[in-house]
Amino acid sequence: MKKTIILFALSLSLLVAHAQQKVIQLYSGPAPGSENWNWDEKVNEKNMWNTKVVYNVSRPTLTVFTPDASVANGTAVIICPGGAFHALSINSEGFDVASWLVKKGIVCFVLKYRLAHSLTDDPVKEVMDKSGKKEFNDENAAVIPLEIADGRTAIVYVRKHASEYRISPDRIGIIGFSAGGTVTASTAYNYTAENRPDFVAPIYAYMPEFLQSTVPNDAPPMFLAAATDDQLGLAPHSVDLYNKWVAAKHSAELHLYAKGGHGFGMRTQNIPTDTWIDRFADWLNAQGFLKSAK
Repeated sequence: MKKTIILFALSLSLLVAHAQQKVIQLYSGPAPGSENWNWDEKVNEKNMWNTKVVYNVSRPTLTVFTPDASVANGTAVIICPGGAFHALSINSEGFDVASWLVKKGIVCFVLKYRLAHSLTDDPVKEVMDKSGKKEFNDENAAVIPLEIADGRTAIVYVRKHASEYRISPDRIGIIGFSAGGTVTASTAYNYTAENRPDFVAPIYAYMPEFLQSTVPNDAPPMFLAAATDDQLGLAPHSVDLYNKWVAAKHSAELHLYAKGGHGFGMRTQNIPTDTWIDRFADWLNAQGFLKSAK
């Protein structure tokens, strides 16, 4: 029995390694607006969030997950992990999401966008210590425009290389969590033909009024999910986005769970938020994005 379990685990790891094909530098040179950043990307696995985080990203990348040809449907999703603009919850809100969606035939691109500079080896403690203070707000205000630019650039990259990944250029969406939801929701405003997302999915996103503008006439369909008991009080942000999309007569779907807290991502808590990604797949299917592109 033990041998069987070990063989299964090895097989699973090989499948994941096969799907996670390559890492792409988002910019050919230094990222515009942060040319003088010289710190190196790092990883922390022991922190108060109890999850692996990536921090000090100065050179944005896309990690590509490609589906088996037998299930590929021509849809792509850019995935933006969250982490208070200072870190990335890279597994629960990144690679785990990609591993799940790639089985649905979707080409996934996990985006490591630029982050505020952490001065210690524990970016989570830094965030917790600074949260709510002017220093923290100022750091975020400076980096959020750069992160949004990375989200837009990621869409441009995927659309430009659509034929290489056998993607339909009009089936490129973006999903993000918390701060990654800020990046995601922001791409649904003020876009061009090159960087317009074909669908957006902000999950327990931070998206206050000052980051919003007029809902575009051709705004993409939107899927939202959050929990009422979000410790950061962000559930109203999702409700606000939903109401504005509906008022502008655009397609939107909102799942608001009673329990789940902030940052539920792909975590298993044995409550309804565990299946939010199934609801996302239902929505994608209803929108036609899981059907094979013609």
